[in-house]
Amino acid sequence: MKKLAVFDLDGTLAESKSALDPEMAELLVRLLEVVKVAIISGGAWEQFETQVLSNLPQDDRLIDLSMLPTCGTQFYRYDGGWKKLYAEDFSPEEKTQIIAALNRALDETGYRPEKHWGELIEDRGSQITLSALGQQAPLDEKKQWDPDFAKRNRIKAILQPLIPRFSVNLGGATSIDITMPGIDKAYGIQKLRDTLGIPIADMVFVGDAIFPGGNDYPAKQAGVTSIRVRDPEETKRVIEAFLACLEKGAHP
Repeated sequence: MKKLAVFDLDGTLAESKSALDPEMAELLVRLLEVVKVAIISGGAWEQFETQVLSNLPQDDRLIDLSMLPTCGTQFYRYDGGWKKLYAEDFSPEEKTQIIAALNRALDETGYRPEKHWGELIEDRGSQITLSALGQQAPLDEKKQWDPDFAKRNRIKAILQPLIPRFSVNLGGATSIDITMPGIDKAYGIQKLRDTLGIPIADMVFVGDAIFPGGNDYPAKQAGVTSIRVRDPEETKRVIEAFLACLEKGAHP
């Protein structure tokens, strides 16, 4: 039986930039009662607070929940409150270089939107993220913008030669995440292994982008048993299947 269930956030536990719905929150709390849980996302810590924590009971049931913003370059655990174990941030010079490259790629592709909702480029400390329609874009607009990843792959093709020292990955519905080389979901999985002392063979990962080029695919490449889901509704069914096995084992 697996000892750690690891989840992507956007598109897996919740719709992009949206909060957990009550059913998902209840399922996660039940899961925490029988197994350790971790959430890895390219999002910033504030996104975890808004989307996840604001919908969960803030009590000792969260002791077995690990939160890894920006693909594991930050790590938070609960101990009477949320504590940051570490953060691995870019230097100011690196941030300037990345932001300039993102702006150039937007302009060269012609994908800079006439209308956008919030920031297009967000500094998340250890990650710089392009949200092509803005951070607060409506979900329907996001889903329509790049359903086949073609636009973001064009942007990525321009970006990579401009910033070869950095890693460029597609994330969410409209996002491109820039990190240091090797910073991806595989890195987060390794951080979970090292911090929690749980072998990768004892983990299972659930995500909506487990395909080559998808930002969840590195978790599979790290050797984790991986389950691809279409959306949060399918994730609920996966969690229910976990619970059917784990609760039976926990309560013979």
